Amino acid sequence: MTGEAPFRVGLRVEDVSAAAALYEGLGFEQTGTLSSPDGRTIMAILRRGDLQVLVDALTGMPFPDSERERGTLAGPRGLGVVIGVAVDDVGAVVDYCRSAGCEIATDPVDAPWGERYAEVVDPYGYAWKFFQVLPDPPHDSLGSAYDGWFG
Repeated sequence: MTGEAPFRVGLRVEDVSAAAALYEGLGFEQTGTLSSPDGRTIMAILRRGDLQVLVDALTGMPFPDSERERGTLAGPRGLGVVIGVAVDDVGAVVDYCRSAGCEIATDPVDAPWGERYAEVVDPYGYAWKFFQVLPDPPHDSLGSAYDGWFG
């Protein structure tokens, strides 16, 4: 075993250092950085439990000129993907995110499937869902979700 995280998410951002600082405020620990020859941080590696986040610069990385790379540069980034992270206090995380310039897409709410959650979009266009399991969640969380959504 190499000690590598079993789950990895790569995010492309305009300002790697600022994004890394934001994610550190969410409980991630920075484990490494890489700078370009001109000294600009172009990669930061952060970890929180089993999740590793690789934060790469939008420009300055030696990625091949491909259709996917051109699409990434054009954006929008993160569309359709939500990164879910368990936290101890959803409200406190939302307060931090709000103060850090994130868009609060869903304020903290207790869901019928047995969790308290909130969704935010960070300044780099990535959606995050922060959640905590409520005491006494329903035995059938999928059934409870269905009933909550469709009556």
